[in-house]
Amino acid sequence: MLGTRTYGTTSTLNSAVGSSVWLIVSLVLAVVGGILVYFLFLAKKNEGKFTGFVAWLYDFLSFKKMFLEALLKITYLIFAIYVTLSSFALIGSNFLGFLATLIIGNLVVRVIYEFSLILLIICRNTTELAKQKSKKTDDK
Repeated sequence: MLGTRTYGTTSTLNSAVGSSVWLIVSLVLAVVGGILVYFLFLAKKNEGKFTGFVAWLYDFLSFKKMFLEALLKITYLIFAIYVTLSSFALIGSNFLGFLATLIIGNLVVRVIYEFSLILLIICRNTTELAKQKSKKTDDK
């Protein structure tokens, strides 16, 4: 049989089928696991029951603590330092470009991150107002 070599075709096909099966199994397990964790672990009756790492995990999974604020602050610092340092690449060839990048670049980064933080602050304040309102209605 001339010209009908199939050295790697079978193993490649088996690998693709195995990957597809694993993706489907992963999806089913993720859906079932997510539903079980939501109804068994994150139920309102479990609020305040846990201590230590499990309490932290409960707060993390129920979005009681927002980690995005700290992450945004860290990424802001990284980008601000990057813009500042990268602007020095222009100092020898284009001094006005250097100043523009240094000043306007940092200003743009700051404004973008402030808008992001404003959205988080609005979310936090809205959540606190809703909690206060629910406490007032529970007291009546």
